Amino acid sequence: MDNKLTQYFKRISKKTESYLILFLIFYILLMSFVSDSFLTLINFFDLGKNASGMAILALGAFVVLLSGGIDLSFTAIAVSGQYISAKILLSVGVDNLLFAFALSCSIGIFLGFINGYLISRFKLQTLITTLGTLSVFHGALLTIFGTAPINASQLPQCIIEFGKATIFRIVREDGSSYGLSVFVLFVIGVVILTWFILRFTMLGRGIYVIGGNEEAARRTGFNVDSIKLFIYSYVGFLAGIMGVINGALIRFIDPTEIVGREINVIAAVVLGGASITGGKGSILGTLLGVFIISILNDNLVLIGLSSFWQRFFVGVIILAGAILTAVQSEEKKLIR
Repeated sequence: MDNKLTQYFKRISKKTESYLILFLIFYILLMSFVSDSFLTLINFFDLGKNASGMAILALGAFVVLLSGGIDLSFTAIAVSGQYISAKILLSVGVDNLLFAFALSCSIGIFLGFINGYLISRFKLQTLITTLGTLSVFHGALLTIFGTAPINASQLPQCIIEFGKATIFRIVREDGSSYGLSVFVLFVIGVVILTWFILRFTMLGRGIYVIGGNEEAARRTGFNVDSIKLFIYSYVGFLAGIMGVINGALIRFIDPTEIVGREINVIAAVVLGGASITGGKGSILGTLLGVFIISILNDNLVLIGLSSFWQRFFVGVIILAGAILTAVQSEEKKLIR
């Protein structure tokens, strides 16, 4: 019994998620001494609401990293879906949330498919390709649709109401209330969908195999090109969801916004244990990475640091992830 328990703890201690959970516990305890308002339900509800969009993008970025690729264009896809769908809703006079999601996700899937097609058809490097399409997609959006933001007074009412919607509300003694945003339900839905694809489908198995060794995946019968088309289309689909959520969150749609956040998202996924070279990572680790990046970003000022330090921490995380991947690769070679 003792031997089994020892083996279990050894296995757990090797998981990235274990270290992230320990860090979170330590950080939460530390911040509870620094600020009385940190360890409160309303603060965690706000954190969950604000981090929802990032979590959805991170799950898409995680799937790409798992396949051995990297996507930098998902923020341009998100803002394109967000802005174009809002423009269409306003021009045709339709005030329907489902229609907004359908438009944004359709745009996202289309742009993601373009990424997948370019990468699979011409065997292009994913980093360079998506860096290029980031500029192409965003530049085309600004050129064709303009740069004028859509403020709260112009936004479709369905998006405004969506931003206010909660799963449940808690009423304070003074009569004011706060609640858990419905955005969290979208994150849960995306988590379940992504987990199901990766865990129970041949498509998900193919994503892992491609990340480990693309040529081996081809030899074992996986249609690598089709899987890549799915991966980048799926990222586009999730970016479309995030676009609507982001507009509802801030009640303001700016076509120059969102783009620039891709490094934070990738840092969260790498922090969560995803290997930059593919084939390794977990959904739980990704969510923990998002949570850590979010609370660090929100609370740097509370511990007396400038918000500019956030860029420093993100850079350190990405470098640490790259070094860890290189060290693990060397260890595997020595074992062989």
